[in-house]
Amino acid sequence: MKVTATAIPDVLIIEPRVFGDERGFFFESFNQRLFNEAVGQDVAFVQDNHSRSSKNVLRGLHYQLPPKAQGKLVRVVQGAVFDVAVDIRKGSKTYGQWVGEVLSAENKKQLWIPAGLAHGFLTISETAEFLYKTTDYYAPELERAIRWDDPDLAIEWPLEGTPQLSGKDVSGSAFASIGNP
Repeated sequence: MKVTATAIPDVLIIEPRVFGDERGFFFESFNQRLFNEAVGQDVAFVQDNHSRSSKNVLRGLHYQLPPKAQGKLVRVVQGAVFDVAVDIRKGSKTYGQWVGEVLSAENKKQLWIPAGLAHGFLTISETAEFLYKTTDYYAPELERAIRWDDPDLAIEWPLEGTPQLSGKDVSGSAFASIGNP
């Protein structure tokens, strides 16, 4: 597997080694030992999630407060998304910065987003199926959302028109008001 650091060094792009021929392809989508070596720590995943979204659906920017902050390993198995991580860790050298990466069934890239970052994605294909492993269980009472269009973050979403949002995402908080998650 190939591991590439992003502009937020803790956020990693993970590209599996893919073996393919006329029959199709094979790749190891997750290996605990290799993953721990890549991120430099022992990470335990406790929950797997699977979502399906239509084109121009934007989900995020979501995070959970401690003590249930979630790290996420995300990938796409059908379609494509523009995936975004935002550093919301006060005191971090990259606080308030974001990184974005196209994840698709075709490129098979994964993104590791450690706890303490907000996460969101925009579906850029007709539909997309998105998988993510999390390091803690979903805790709705600790879940928060930052506005996807926050002017302080100025995320460059590859939008075609107005995105489709959930009620939770429409009412997301301004980045400046989130305090120290």
